[in-house]
Amino acid sequence: MQLSTRVQTIAEILVSRRGRVCFLDVLLELGWVHQRNVDRWQRGELDPLATAISVDDDKLLEAVDAFRRWGGQRFALRTDPHLSATRDRRPLRFTADRDNRWVNLSFTKVGLDPATIDKKVPDLVVLEAREEFECEECGDGDKWLMMDAGSAICMSCADLDHLVFLKAGNATLSRRARKESGLTAIAVRPDPGRRGRTWRLGILVEPDALDRAEQQCFDDEELRARRRVKDAERRAQWDENFVGQFTTEIRLLFPRIPAERAEAIARHTALRGSGRVGRSAAGRALDERAVRHAVVASVRHEDTDYDALLMKGVPRQEARDQIWQRIDEMLTSWS
Repeated sequence: MQLSTRVQTIAEILVSRRGRVCFLDVLLELGWVHQRNVDRWQRGELDPLATAISVDDDKLLEAVDAFRRWGGQRFALRTDPHLSATRDRRPLRFTADRDNRWVNLSFTKVGLDPATIDKKVPDLVVLEAREEFECEECGDGDKWLMMDAGSAICMSCADLDHLVFLKAGNATLSRRARKESGLTAIAVRPDPGRRGRTWRLGILVEPDALDRAEQQCFDDEELRARRRVKDAERRAQWDENFVGQFTTEIRLLFPRIPAERAEAIARHTALRGSGRVGRSAAGRALDERAVRHAVVASVRHEDTDYDALLMKGVPRQEARDQIWQRIDEMLTSWS
C-alpha cells in the first residue's frame, strides 16, 4: 500500500472515532515511533523526536504532505506545537532543521470547537531519583527529580516541593485528588533493564486536595461498593456473550472445526486483561483477520512443536517457518 493511502486510511479512522486527529497519532499508528519514545520526548529526554523515528526526515515530511492533502478543506486546521511535560511547557521539535510547524498540524471535524478539544497538555512527570542524584541547580539530593532541558532538578527547584505523593492503586481516590488539585504530576520509576521504559508509581498532588478526595471517598464508599458488584456482573455477562459471538465467527470461517475447540479458542483469546487478539479493537469488532489470527495461534501452540522449538533455542521466525505446513494442514481440514 502506498504511503499516502496508508496515512489517509489511518487519519480517516482516527477522526471518525475522536472527531480530531494529529500527525503524531498517525506516526504512532504507522509504527514509525513507539509510545515510550513519545513519552521520553514529552519529558524532555529526546530532542528532536526524529532521533527516535524509524524513517528519515524526507520520509517524515512525505507523510506530512499526504496528511495535509487528506485534510484539505474538510476539517479545521491547527498547527499548535506539542508542549513538553516539563515546568517551562516549551514547544517540542519533531525535526532538527525542517519545518516543524507543518509536522505539528492537526485536523478537527467541522462544527467542533478546536479550542475545547485540543487543550490537552501532557502531564508533568517526575522520576524516582537514584541514591546518587544531585540537583544540577542547587546541588541537593531529593526523592524525586524532573528533567528540564536535559538537566535533572529537584522538586524544590521545579517548584513542586509542596506536593504530596499518592501511591497508585486506588483509581477513584487518584482521580478525585487530581480533579481537586490545581497542580499535579505523574510519579514514575525508570526501568533499569529497559531504556525508556518506566513504571507508574502514583501522583503528586496538593495536600488539601488529597484531604478533600479522601473525604469524598469516605462519604460514598458504600454506594461505590454496590456499583462495583453490578459492574462486575455486567462485565461477566458481556464477556460470556462475546465468547459466544467469537465462537460463531470461528465456525463461520472454519465450518469443520469441532465445536468444543472453537469455544476453547474463543474463551482463551477473549480473556479479559490477557492482551490477546480477542481483546484488541479488531477482535472486539469480530474482524475476520483477528478471528483467523486467534485460530492460527491456537494451532501453533497446541498442535505443533512450536513451543518445544523455542525452548531448544530455535529463533522465533525459523520456528514458525518449520511449523507453518502443519498449521496450513489443520486449517484446511477445518475449512
